[in-house]
Amino acid sequence: MPRTVEVPEYTIAPEVEIDPRTTALIVVDMQNDFVRPEGKLFVPDAPATVPKIQALLAFARQHGIFTVFTQDTHYPGDPEFPIWGEHCVAGTWGWQIIDELAPREGELVLQKRRYDAFYGTPLDHELRLRKIEQLIICGTVASICVHYTAASAALRWYGVIIPVDATSALHPFDLEAANRQTAFLFRGVLTRADGVRLRSGVPA
Repeated sequence: MPRTVEVPEYTIAPEVEIDPRTTALIVVDMQNDFVRPEGKLFVPDAPATVPKIQALLAFARQHGIFTVFTQDTHYPGDPEFPIWGEHCVAGTWGWQIIDELAPREGELVLQKRRYDAFYGTPLDHELRLRKIEQLIICGTVASICVHYTAASAALRWYGVIIPVDATSALHPFDLEAANRQTAFLFRGVLTRADGVRLRSGVPA
């Protein structure tokens, strides 16, 4: 039976100051299968986040912030398919990152096989090489791949920033639960896409 649960209070910071030299932007799984209505695992709220993520990308590109796009990648017979159905099969239209957020030269596109973008990938290595200390994580799905990537980052002692209007979930409950976990368990910072600012005194 459906039931109502109260979401414990959490704070959304109006502004968060970052140092572009030690911050990376991670755009999680903004692929056709998740973002397009005809996709195989459409997230209904994902299209509304595209302008917010575009703004974050523009900010990152303007200030030289290292940017990573994760790309959920599966092959025939993948063990995730009994859970979610077939989706994001390598080389298909659904696997491709949406055109509005097309990566540019010099931005890392990281193919991942599980929810966590650190699992079985060189992500941590690429971040350490660049002396990255905190991550702005956005994309979809907030309670799955965004959440597990944020959790894995926090376990590695990266600071985590989640722009809540630049993430989407399959259900509002899942979004609220993910935000609560980020704020409470990971001691991450929740803000909105237009709340990310350069730290005072940092060269633009």
